[in-house]
Amino acid sequence: MAWARHPQASWYLFGLSFAESSFFPIPPDVMLAPMSLATPKRAWWFASLTTLGSVIGGLFGYVVGYWLGFEFIEPFLRNAGYWDVYLKAQNLARTWSFWAIFIAAFSPIPYKMFTISAGVINMALIPFMIASFIGRGIRFFLVAILMSYGGAKMEAMLHRYIDRIGWITVLIILIGILIYHV
Repeated sequence: MAWARHPQASWYLFGLSFAESSFFPIPPDVMLAPMSLATPKRAWWFASLTTLGSVIGGLFGYVVGYWLGFEFIEPFLRNAGYWDVYLKAQNLARTWSFWAIFIAAFSPIPYKMFTISAGVINMALIPFMIASFIGRGIRFFLVAILMSYGGAKMEAMLHRYIDRIGWITVLIILIGILIYHV
């Protein structure tokens, strides 16, 4: 809550959103939720800022994957123990394209692996950006709305159930995709 009231909190939120989408492990929800809770009238602004920072960070991850994927990123991921996760993300991005990015952007799946993978496989940029904006926007606006209207009770519940909510949503989306393709 102290960070949420800091005069530069909006810029910290934007920076965290950018970093998380390309290389940093802490999701921006940890700042977005208390900021929306502390200042409910600015929750939509915070969600917009988080979405924009995250999508720009995702674009940065895409560019890094595109330009440095084979020479730098892949050896780093192999040595850091993320190789299997990276290969799965790359395979899903190659197979499902828009839907893989959308699900990763919305869910607790590591979005950064998908942004880098999308660049490495040279995924079409427009579908990548659209999927990122939609997925990240839904996620961050949902958090901001829940916090601004639900208050402290909603915050406690969100912390307890966020992973389950995310995975249930992913399951519902995957079922919808499978039904659509059958």
